[in-house]
Amino acid sequence: MKRLVDALETLTEWTMGLMLAAMVVLVFGNVVLRYVFNSGIVAAEELARLLFVWMVFLGATVALRTHQHIGLEMLQERLSPKARKACAVVSHLLMLYALWLFVQGSWFQLLIGLDTYSTVLRFPMALYAAAGFFPALAMSFAVLANLAKILRGSPDARVPGDPAAGDPAFAE
Repeated sequence: MKRLVDALETLTEWTMGLMLAAMVVLVFGNVVLRYVFNSGIVAAEELARLLFVWMVFLGATVALRTHQHIGLEMLQERLSPKARKACAVVSHLLMLYALWLFVQGSWFQLLIGLDTYSTVLRFPMALYAAAGFFPALAMSFAVLANLAKILRGSPDARVPGDPAAGDPAFAE
């Protein structure tokens, strides 16, 4: 299972790189066309915006899985291991609730967007909502998996404030 998740993470990172390259080509190409030839590609802005939204949400998913989000662990570092674990369980439950709200809202927007189309390319606006829906599901699974590790007392569980838990900077 870990190999599958690692392969999906690598695929996501490559997809994000391709999205970034496409955005650079679209936006830079459009700027050059406007200034040099006094014309541009009308669809470039719309496509770049869609790619940007997807790239942000996919990046948030990878950042969550690799523990790269900004976190303030000064308080948790000062807690006892038992209190640190309790704090981690509560924060994971709160994250799951927030992600549930995000998944639910994105699903409703996805359904609404199926009947609404973009101005230039005429793609369903549901593609924007899908950019939040699918990564939020993936983030929910990642948070749930780490919560299960915390509750089981697994040594590879990521507990905020614990310098040895899953942080490569502290690995030997």
